[in-house]
Amino acid sequence: MFINYAHRGASAYAPENTLSAFYLGLQMRANGIETDVRRSKDGHLVLFHDDTMEKTAGIPGGVKDYTLEELRHILIYGQSGFVPDHIVTLEEFLYLFGYRALTFAVEIKERGVEEDTLNLIRKYGIADKCIFTSFDYPCLVRLRELDKEIRLGYLFEKLTAENLQAAADIRCFQVCPHVDALDREAVERLHRMGYSVRAWGIRDEEAMRRCLDAGVDGGMTINFPDKLTEALERSAEAVGSFG
Repeated sequence: MFINYAHRGASAYAPENTLSAFYLGLQMRANGIETDVRRSKDGHLVLFHDDTMEKTAGIPGGVKDYTLEELRHILIYGQSGFVPDHIVTLEEFLYLFGYRALTFAVEIKERGVEEDTLNLIRKYGIADKCIFTSFDYPCLVRLRELDKEIRLGYLFEKLTAENLQAAADIRCFQVCPHVDALDREAVERLHRMGYSVRAWGIRDEEAMRRCLDAGVDGGMTINFPDKLTEALERSAEAVGSFG
């Protein structure tokens, strides 16, 4: 099934990886959410993308340099016009969104959080609704060691023989190249190899359309899920008109 993943929520508009962004993504009819897991200074799993907090919060250091209590007092900023919002823990996110009819792309951003992340997702009984992804291959290896059945997705920039072999070695369900690496021929080749294909790095509507035209089946992570929803509906209407 094609998944419209609200990338860190509807992050083109609301503060990324916050409840504002996640709920806005649902209002824009995304059927998936992509988010990122890191650990705070005192060991809590929180949803945050960057190594540092400078871009989104305007302060030095990363989430690893702050306790959860300190993080509770930090505001994350989005586009002008959106009220800043707070950092969310993974457990809070799972409680609020795990029961919903969504697919989750859970990106592991640092080593050492794999087991605790997996255990929390098992606690909420939604491992079958998740695809665990990472650019850091050893994180995926560790996840596969922990669970032989979960779905893994390998994130990388370019389609290389080495990346595809690495994905095969740990029985990845999905490969996730940058959108610029994909065209219809590449996607068809990946499908013949047995992979679901998901694209990332969708900067604008032109890239979004190229991704759709290429035949990507596993969806795309996108900052503006409203525009992808509209494109998918137009496509469905066009197909229906010939039915």
